[in-house]
Amino acid sequence: MNARRTRRTMWLALAAAPAMMLVACSSGGTDAPDGGDAGATQKLTLAHSYNEDQPQHRCGAQVIADEVAAADVGLEIEIFPSSQLGGDADRIASVASGDIDIDIQGASALGAVYEPISVLDAAYAFDDADHLAAFMASDASDTVTEAFEEESGVHTLGAWSAGARQFTANTAIRTPEDLEGLRMRFPGSPQFLMNAKALGAEATEVAYEELYLALQQGTVDGQENPITNIVASNLKEVQDYVSMSSHQLNTNLVIMGPIWNELDDAQQEALTAATEKAVAEVTTCVAEDEETVLEEWRTGGEWEVIEDVDRDAFSEKAEAYLSSTLTGDSLAVYEAIRSTSE
Repeated sequence: MNARRTRRTMWLALAAAPAMMLVACSSGGTDAPDGGDAGATQKLTLAHSYNEDQPQHRCGAQVIADEVAAADVGLEIEIFPSSQLGGDADRIASVASGDIDIDIQGASALGAVYEPISVLDAAYAFDDADHLAAFMASDASDTVTEAFEEESGVHTLGAWSAGARQFTANTAIRTPEDLEGLRMRFPGSPQFLMNAKALGAEATEVAYEELYLALQQGTVDGQENPITNIVASNLKEVQDYVSMSSHQLNTNLVIMGPIWNELDDAQQEALTAATEKAVAEVTTCVAEDEETVLEEWRTGGEWEVIEDVDRDAFSEKAEAYLSSTLTGDSLAVYEAIRSTSE
């Protein structure tokens, strides 16, 4: 047994414990008793951690469900938003074990299973959503997603941008030097912590659910998140500046467990086409939502929007750090992403 297969076997064994909690929610079959009616509609679960008013749900998950229903290929998708079926780490395990059929996950979270895929969340790896789309259409992305599938047994249906991440703080952040001395909250995944070092930030780990209070009490001085998350958390109430650094594209992947291999060609084609439409819809919805919010921020006076961030200084610093720190397959993924930049 090779090392990769050994790691996968061990990981799936660890996955079994949290997955047992979700057995009742799993579909993986038909409406008919004992799965006896081959013509019955097959129900699939789709889980994610976003609220129903966020683009990932209304323009992503819902579009996938609607398009699959319209295709009339014997599939029905039931959506469980807002981490109803567990947090990110638990849901990845449940997808691999087959207790959740489809999930929407950030690339960094998937790095716990196959580290190189987390590089899709590297600082300034992607220029914008079009760059992400170009990479996902390239042979290089197939190499990454196929290696991820070999490692985990989880198939990737597609990927979209959930918007760029921006800094907020009680001081303007225009250059890497402005981060000096600030305790900046970053998520605790290895790739996010690497991004903090690449950008010159002092990372402090705080759970997303505790972020507002941590900023209010001064446990941290600032943070970084996509605009939609900044709005959802009402951070303008506890921060004075939002600095438009766009230092990381927030990449979501739509993944599917072993039931993918049990579907017929028409069902697989319908799911792939539905995801492709959702990718386009989410990209448009995120852009529209962000522009609406930015216009409100610019005219509202509740906090100051810093537009003149020296993104070149940040990106050059990040590229120098990542190029010298990443190794092996992770470095190869990073270089492949950058090679598809226009």
